[in-house]
Amino acid sequence: MPRVVIALMDSFGIGGAPDAGDYFNDGVPDTGANTFLHIAEACAKGGGDRAGLRAGPLRLPNLDRLGLGAAGRLSSGVLAPGFSADAVGFWAVGREVSRGKDTPSGHWEIAGVPVPFEWGYFPKTIPCFPDELVATIVAKAGLPGILGNRHGSGTVIINELGEEHIRTGKPICYTSADSVFQIAAHETHFGLDRLYDLCKTVFRLTAPMMIGRVIARPFVGETPADFRRTGNRHDYAIAPPEPTLLDRVSGVGFDVYAIGKISDIYAGSGVTHKIKASGNMALMDRTLEALDMCGDHGLVFTNFVDFDQDFGHRRDIPGYAHALEQFDARLPELMTQLRDDDLLVMTADHGNDPSWTGTDHTREQVPVLIYARSLRPGSAGIRQTLADIGETAARWLGIAPGRHGRSFL
Repeated sequence: MPRVVIALMDSFGIGGAPDAGDYFNDGVPDTGANTFLHIAEACAKGGGDRAGLRAGPLRLPNLDRLGLGAAGRLSSGVLAPGFSADAVGFWAVGREVSRGKDTPSGHWEIAGVPVPFEWGYFPKTIPCFPDELVATIVAKAGLPGILGNRHGSGTVIINELGEEHIRTGKPICYTSADSVFQIAAHETHFGLDRLYDLCKTVFRLTAPMMIGRVIARPFVGETPADFRRTGNRHDYAIAPPEPTLLDRVSGVGFDVYAIGKISDIYAGSGVTHKIKASGNMALMDRTLEALDMCGDHGLVFTNFVDFDQDFGHRRDIPGYAHALEQFDARLPELMTQLRDDDLLVMTADHGNDPSWTGTDHTREQVPVLIYARSLRPGSAGIRQTLADIGETAARWLGIAPGRHGRSFL
C-alpha cells in the first residue's frame, strides 16, 4: 500500500543552472550561485559560526548518506567540503524548465506541470506599483492609503514602517523579484480578517496581470524591537493551468496532506487535508502526524519554508546552516516512520544563496534525494525537468502518468 512523502527544502539549491546568467540579483547575474556549496565553504572557514547557535563545518550526515554530496558535485563540479561523493541512497539533480525562480514555478513543475507562460512582475522602481492599481485598491478597500510601494525584504520593511502603519492604518505593500504583491499588517491594530479581505481584493485586481501570488504577512508587536511575523500568513495564488500530481492523486481517492504553505501554492486544488504550521521543526512534527493519519495510499507534501524566508532572503549563513543541521537531525525520525513500501523524496524548488548579492532567489539546480527500504542505491543523473519528480511519485503510487516528465524509477 504505497505512500509518498515529498519534503521540500525551500530554496536549497545546489548550483549549476545552465541559464543562471539570465536571472539577476541587484543587476548581478546568478551565474555561480550555489546555496549548498557556499554555505558548506563558509562553515569550513568559520563563516558559519555564531555564538550560542552553531560552530564548525556544516554537518549533514543523513542527507549526505542519501546523496547530497554526490548530487552537489554532479551539479556544480565541486564536492562540498566535508561531504562525500559516495551515497547509499538513490539521488539525482533536478533542473527547472519553467521561466522563473519563484515558488509557484518550482512547485508546479515538481508536481508535474511546468509553467507554460511568463509571470507578471513589478519594476524595481519607487513607487513600483502602477498608480491606477494603487488608487483602485485604496478605493475598493476603503484605505487611507498604502505604505512601502517598493521592492523590499519583509522583516526589514516591517521594522521600518510598522509604527507608521499602526499610527495611520495604512497597510505595508511591497514586492520582490518574484511575481508577488505582499501586504504586511498588524494582526490586532489592522485586523487579521481585514488583512485577508484586502488580499482577496488585491488578488482579483492583479490576477489579470499574471501576478502569481498576493501574500498576507500579518505581524504583532508594538515597536521594531518586538515586531514579529506570525504563522497566519496566507497566499492567494493563481491556480495551475492543468491538473497537478495533487489533483491526480486525490482524483483516484487517495489522501493528499498539504503541510505548511503547500495548499496555498496550489490554490487548494487537489488537497484533501490542509495543515498549517510555523517553523521547520513544527512542520516536521506535522509531517510525522500526517503520516500517522494518512491511509494506505496517499501523498504527504511539506514545504520547509524557514530555509528561504528566514535565512536565504536575509543572507544569513549561520542561520541557514543551523536550520539545515536541525532538519538533518530529524530525518531518522521520518525515515523510521515510513512503511516498507513508502517513498521519501527530498528536494527544493529553487536556490537562495545566502552568500550572494541582493536578497532574491537564485537560479539553481536542486537535489533530488530518494529513499525507500526496497530501493537500491544509484543515480538518475541530471533530470531535464523537475516534472520527473512528480512522475516518479505518480508511478510509485500506481496512478496514470501526466503529460510532462517521466519517472526515473
